[in-house]
Amino acid sequence: MNMQKGKPEWWDKAVEHLSADPLLGRSVKLYSEGHLSGHGEIFQTLVRSIVGQQISVKAADTIHRRLEELCGEIDRESISACTAEEVSSCGLSRKKSDYILGIATSEIPLLPEGFEELDDGAIAEHLVQFKGVGPWTADMMLIFSLMRPDVLCLGDLGIERGIQDLVPQAVTKRQMLEVAESWRPFRSAACWFLWRSLDPFPVEY
Repeated sequence: MNMQKGKPEWWDKAVEHLSADPLLGRSVKLYSEGHLSGHGEIFQTLVRSIVGQQISVKAADTIHRRLEELCGEIDRESISACTAEEVSSCGLSRKKSDYILGIATSEIPLLPEGFEELDDGAIAEHLVQFKGVGPWTADMMLIFSLMRPDVLCLGDLGIERGIQDLVPQAVTKRQMLEVAESWRPFRSAACWFLWRSLDPFPVEY
């Protein structure tokens, strides 16, 4: 299922909005040459997200590259043709390998019919029915594949750390939501800039 590729159409408006923010503006101006980038295929984003669960961006890139060497273009058909042992040999745990293979061979569509008209919560509810897809992975798909502009991924340790670097006293989810309120309606872009401020490798899924 093909999605948008490259820079989101709303990105320039997001940069304009966030660059004026007293907390995030400095990072936005520092990294404004980059942008969130979609790869155009939702299954690829799903695989990247599962690969990237609880490991560094650099490690995830290495494993994903090995998967591409094994399968060629990563899609449901190419992954389904592999065994769990072959997928694990790329550096994945057996559990992650089983998740990826399970989703590849599932008859359930990755997105519900008419998803374009659904809100973020409804799409996330559909996604988390797949074993291995939790709220964090659903958020990654909303941000990096569906290019939804206002997703705040508070299940991500990097986002929590980035917000606390800006406002050290923001320690609860409620306090972090309050910090991020002024970033609406472009909290997906805010997440990207928070990640970028913490990691020399731009986050991609």
